[in-house]
Order: sequence, then structure tokens, then C-alpha cells
Amino acid sequence: MCTSANFCTCSSHGCLTRLRIPSARITFSGSYLLLTLLCCSSRSLFLYSCGRESTIWERTPLVDFGFPSHRLLKLSEPKKCQAAYLQQRPRQSPEWPVSPAALSYKASPRILELARPKVLHPEFLLAREVPTQVTNAAALARASLRLQRLAEPRVRKVTCCYEHSFLESVIRPVSKSAQEAIASPRTLELAWAKRLHPDYVPLRDAEWPVTKAAKHAVATPRLVELAQPCKRPPMGSAQFNPDAFTVKESAKKATCSARIQELARPIKH
Repeated sequence: MCTSANFCTCSSHGCLTRLRIPSARITFSGSYLLLTLLCCSSRSLFLYSCGRESTIWERTPLVDFGFPSHRLLKLSEPKKCQAAYLQQRPRQSPEWPVSPAALSYKASPRILELARPKVLHPEFLLAREVPTQVTNAAALARASLRLQRLAEPRVRKVTCCYEHSFLESVIRPVSKSAQEAIASPRTLELAWAKRLHPDYVPLRDAEWPVTKAAKHAVATPRLVELAQPCKRPPMGSAQFNPDAFTVKESAKKATCSARIQELARPIKH
């Protein structure tokens, strides 16, 4: 319920709330913002075509400011809680009620001991003071024009980019003395390309021509034998050897030497 032009009464709590009316300063700032947007929106951000930002023109942050659309305002609205959650949540207010037992509870000595702040180390030293104290005269001093001029950053000429000109012009300007200069014999000698070695053989082509003799050649029996692939036993017979436990006849007739008989004796402890 509204009580006056600047106050209103809340229906739930019955308290007075003051309405915020924009001042003349805020109204003037809003009109100045719209005027700035209309005047500066047509000015380009970059002066040069190579993408370097102009140091003469500076775009204020208010230039890129724009009012949000209805779609953005709709998406910025907070997510509403579902009706099932509102019915099942334990509390209707974010303020949790405190029970009388918790209000009249007395902390034990152990809790009081744990609640004490941590004591500093006995050998702890505070931070040292700044060795150089700035006097009031130095703090209130004003820099002269000479100091302000020396404090300005050094302006360097940009040499990586050149201004636009006609198409027939060179990229880098060449002086007339350099254009009319005559090279010395030593310069001409150094300008010669490096010669190849007398025994240098150029690379072969990827496609080699085949001679008629190679086309009509007949392979010898030795070449045919070497050209046959290596024969390997199949995996089934390579992993399973049926003769693994058979003893050869030569092994049955073998006679061990005296040294082998000596080594075959067990060790006596």
C-alpha cells in the first residue's frame, strides 16, 4: 500500500520502504550515453589496413555498450523451482530456526580451548619498516616540465609496415645513390653462385628405363633357387613336437667320461 510519493508499505511485513527516484545527474548521464553511442559508432576502430590499432583515435568503453535484447533478458531470468520441490522442501524460509537447547547451551572447557586463536611463535618477528622514508616535501613535490618531458615514452618509428602507394612502387624505398652504385670486382666475385663438384652426379629419375637385354634375359638355375621363398613349418607342428620325448639311438650307445661321472656324484655334507 502506497503512503506517499517516496514511501510505500510492504503487505507482508508492514514496514516502510523508500522508493529510489533517479536524480537529475543520472538522467543527464543516460542522455549523454545515448549521444556518445550515436556519434562514435560510425568511427572505425583501426586506422591502418594491416590491423594495427590507431594511437590517435581511442574508442571509449561506452562505445561498445548496447542494451540487451528481449531474448537475453529472458535467458538471464533465474531458474524457477518446481512445484514438487517447493512442497517437499523441509523449510519455507532460508533462515534456519535455532532450538532453545542450542540457545541455552554452555560450551565445555575443551570447546573453549579449541576456540582460542592460534598464538604466534615466540621467535616471530614483525615485518621490518621501509628503510627509506619519503619526506612530506618529496610527497607533495610537483614535477617540472623537463621531468614530465623526460618521463614520456620514447616513440619509435614503425618500419615493418609502409603507407599505401601506387602498385608500381617498391615495397622498401631505395635511395638514388644505391640505385646508381657500381659493384666492385670483389663484390661481383662474391655474388657468383657456388659451383658443383666435377664428379657430381645428378639424382636418378624415379622411373628407370629397362633395356631390351634385361627384358629378354633368362634366369640361371642358381637365380631361380635363390628366388624361392624361405619355407617355414606351420605353427601347429612348430609348437608341438611329437619326437620331443624320444631318445636317439646314438644317445643310447653313448659312454660318459670319467669327468662326467665325477660331476654326477652327489655332494657329501
